[in-house]
Amino acid sequence: MMGSSMYGYGIWGLLLNILIVLLVVWVTVTLLNRSGSEGSGNNERIARVEKDVEDIKNMVRDIKDKLDEI
Repeated sequence: MMGSSMYGYGIWGLLLNILIVLLVVWVTVTLLNRSGSEGSGNNERIARVEKDVEDIKNMVRDIKDKLDEI
């Protein structure tokens, strides 16, 4: 059993193992890149929410000032 691999003996088994490792690495990198591209959409949503919060704060401040005048 010395020198044998899971997929056969010799250089062909070694090459097949290397190809499988490269395939797993490629799939992992591809999935990580896809998940990273969705992050930009989240950043835009956060920016819109922050802008909406600032608008609401300004409206509340204006209403408070008007109530103080009354």
